[in-house]
Amino acid sequence: MTGKITYATLQVDESVHPHYESALTEVSNELGKTHPLYINGRDVYSNSGEFVKTSPIDRRIVIGRFQRASAEHLNDAIRAVRSGQRVWESMGWKRRVEVIRNMIEVIDREKFRLAALITYEVGKNRFEALAEVFEVMDFLKYCADLMETNKGYEVPMSSPLTNEEPMSLLRPFGVFFVISPWNFPLMLLNNMATAALLMGNGVIMKPSSESPLTAVKLYRCYVEAGVPPEAVSLITGPGGEIGEQVVRSDIDGLAFTGSRDVGMNLYREFVRLQPWPKPVIAEMGSKNPVIVTARTDLERAAEGVIRGAFGFQGQKCSATSRVYVQETVFREFLELLVDKSSRLIVGDPRERRVFMGPMINAQALQKFRAAVSEAKRSGGTINYGGEVLEYGQYAHGYYVQHTVVTNLAHDNVLFKEELFVPFLLLAKYRTLDEAIRSCNDTEYGLTAGIFSDDSSEIDRFFREVEFGVCYANRRGGATTGAWPGAQSFVGWKASGTTGKGVGGPYYLLQFAREKSLTYVR
Repeated sequence: MTGKITYATLQVDESVHPHYESALTEVSNELGKTHPLYINGRDVYSNSGEFVKTSPIDRRIVIGRFQRASAEHLNDAIRAVRSGQRVWESMGWKRRVEVIRNMIEVIDREKFRLAALITYEVGKNRFEALAEVFEVMDFLKYCADLMETNKGYEVPMSSPLTNEEPMSLLRPFGVFFVISPWNFPLMLLNNMATAALLMGNGVIMKPSSESPLTAVKLYRCYVEAGVPPEAVSLITGPGGEIGEQVVRSDIDGLAFTGSRDVGMNLYREFVRLQPWPKPVIAEMGSKNPVIVTARTDLERAAEGVIRGAFGFQGQKCSATSRVYVQETVFREFLELLVDKSSRLIVGDPRERRVFMGPMINAQALQKFRAAVSEAKRSGGTINYGGEVLEYGQYAHGYYVQHTVVTNLAHDNVLFKEELFVPFLLLAKYRTLDEAIRSCNDTEYGLTAGIFSDDSSEIDRFFREVEFGVCYANRRGGATTGAWPGAQSFVGWKASGTTGKGVGGPYYLLQFAREKSLTYVR
């Protein structure tokens, strides 16, 4: 089934719904339990206490109770994984590829339960939750294929001396600490951890406290697939407390996906406190633009913008957040956008008809309120939405109306800051020069899109826009929907630290270091 399933294909595949709905029932019966840390293959319970995770769909639904890891737990995990990593590395790259292929089978068997759990834990609708699981399987396959194609990155070299046999190898750094966000609770944790493991590293996984149960399930999948439990650990707890300990620890590398503020703080502190340079692989969000020219199908553009801006409630680092529309078609495009926005259904994401579920938590709700207030204070026009939904079916969750805003100055803070809420800004432009300058007027550089039927406009956009992932005429999502092996998901400027994208041909290389060997006969 992998390689053929996307968000779009899921929407026309009727066979998935009975399986998903059955999985919702199965998962609901497993919620509310207490879960340990996983260190050295053992269940570990903390003396530092627990935290409770509830569902954003309905705060009365308890996902589970999870441990607050201490500095001692972190140190225990590092010691265990350092020892287990040597065993894992010694198994060789071919065996590691076999394990990752086993992982595909394990995920495939659990796919509907994993998707249902994602819905409960972070409020993702069924189509996006299932697409996330299928993307994980395609990522696993893509990385395993890369490893085999490149023969484990063991490359014979050529010497000018006839009695020398040189070779270049890639070897693991050792222990990677992986910090993942909640918005893609399975995919992003899996992507970083799998890349590190496949290259022979050991891994300590630290999920967001908003998505710990999906991480527990992923850990169990790794162990079932054949990763030695000593080579992979899972710890949970407040990110700030653990992050302060991690940057001072003797880990060998750090992989992070999340906000710019957190990522840059980790980056600076890790570099400052470590005794020598160590890799920091970080993806840190964006403020993603789209250009809509007069030479395009406005219907297609409006649909692409809506899916890019309001898919998963705008809670994606790739979400469309600002749109520059050529002034001659601005009014027509805005009317189309508002009309399509009014048809989107906000509600319980367990229901098939729902497009937009809840925000993740109360802090996200407050950020939405603040953005709406700022727009009004600064003279912006709320063309659609702008309300927090707190009545009836919405009373026990975190629901808002997706929002379309015009008439804000381009230097307004809302054009600059990543919001991570369903809040879309529109502005007019006259020339493509002006539009591209506006796109690039940001410290971020993750995803960007254009809608045009003029190939010269598209070519120029691709050439001049300062973003790592660029799309033209993407109806399924103007700036969203990167897929392993198709689009490298790479951030420029403040959106990333390495310039090598997940799901692309260079991603694995970041998790290993080169070793040059020469044998003289």
